[in-house]
Order: sequence, then structure tokens, then C-alpha cells
Amino acid sequence: MLKRGRGIELKTRGELEAMRAAGLVVARALAAVGAAARPGVSTLELDELAEQTIRDAKAVPSFKGYHGFPGSICASVNEQVVHGIPNRAQVLAEGDLLSVDCGAILEGWHGDSAVTLAIGAITQAEQELSDATRASMWAGIEQVRADNRLTDISFAIESSVISSEEKDGRTYGIVDGYGGHGIGSQMHMEPFLPNMGKPGKGPRLRVGMALAVEPMLTLGTDRTEELSDGWTVITTDGTRAAHWEHTVAVTEDGPWVLTAPEES
Repeated sequence: MLKRGRGIELKTRGELEAMRAAGLVVARALAAVGAAARPGVSTLELDELAEQTIRDAKAVPSFKGYHGFPGSICASVNEQVVHGIPNRAQVLAEGDLLSVDCGAILEGWHGDSAVTLAIGAITQAEQELSDATRASMWAGIEQVRADNRLTDISFAIESSVISSEEKDGRTYGIVDGYGGHGIGSQMHMEPFLPNMGKPGKGPRLRVGMALAVEPMLTLGTDRTEELSDGWTVITTDGTRAAHWEHTVAVTEDGPWVLTAPEES
């Protein structure tokens, strides 16, 4: 493992392969949660399922105990953007929009990924919100390439959101103050990755870097507030939010999505 420039961690191929193994654990945990998420199920039950899936793989949940966070997943429902605490009282209902963020550590390496799930039937606007968020993530991932600059990713995310706004005939809020991050031997590392901005700025991307690319969009404001639990972040106008994320490595051959599910 090497570190160059601004403390950014560069991984060897073998270390990226170890991160891929952690990423597959995360992918399996999110798949299990997605299959179980339905009306009448509590977010605590989903948390317990994710934790069991992670531990069955001889891995450790990244989130549990992280700065005191009590869960193995972040389960954010409707106007909750990120960092929702799983609990027994939060029972999913028809029409909810659930964002699930999950991380795992395997042999010292981290994987981190998030999905947004429709619980039963949701509105067209909510589906388009989730689709726009996911599309912007993939647009950002496409720019995770050697010799690009960090904000080339930011610009691609923002440009994708603008394209979705034009297609869907509405404005999306790109959540202010939150973004992606470096990842590897720790969950949150340098550099911070904004979800909007001009291209061509920030550190140059190098083979061996790994980044969590994670846009968060809302159906209204870009402003948020934190609840009294010290974790849950909600939209200030009560509009619904979506969150998608993958851990991605820079390789000689382009982006490598380390948290993508195994090919069937």
C-alpha cells in the first residue's frame, strides 16, 4: 500500500482484490435486505438480517459502533436522507421509499454501498427520483479513470441530474454538504468527493485509488437538518430523498465497481 499526495491511499492489485471480497459481502447483505424489505417489516429486522449476512461471511459490519452508531445499516425512510437508525418502531408501510447504506470490513478492507428501495407501489415522481439518483451515480462512476481530476466525477454527477430534470420535467435537490469519499483500509478517507462542481479540479486520479461514489437527491430542497438522535438527516421541507452508492477502484482498464453484485 502506498500513499501519495494529500494522504490519498493507493492500493496494489492484491489489495483491491481484497476490497472486492469485502464489496461482495456488502452486495450480498444489500440483496438480502432488498428481498426482505416489504410492508410490515421493521428497519431493525432488516438491520439484523444484514448483520447476520455480514458475519456469516466472516466479515464485520463497518457501521456498527462507528462513532457510536448503533446499527449495521443506515435505514433512511422517505424524508430521511442518510444515517437513519434502524429500530423496531420504524415499520415499513406501502408506498415508503427506503434508502439502505451498508458497509463491511473483511480482513482489514472496507466495502460501502447504498441502494434505494420501493416498498410496494410508489409514485412516478418517487421512482423517477430514485432512477435519477442511480443514473447520476453511474455517470460519476464512468469518470473514475486514471488521469481524470476528482471533480470530473462531481461534474458528471451534476450533469446527469440536470439531464434527468429535463427528461422528468422537475427539479431535484442535490443534497448540500454530503458526498462521496476515499475508502480502503478505513471507511472514510481522503479525498472528499462533492456531488456537484466544475470539472478539472482536485487531485488527479491514479491507479490504485478507491472512491465511494454516492449521490443523494431529493424531490425538493437541497437543505437538510439532523434530528435530536445525533444521526438521522432529513430534508428541511419534508420531501422524499434517494441515495445510491458504490465503491469504485481506479484501474488501468477503467472503473472497477468493487461492490457490484456477482454476475449471475
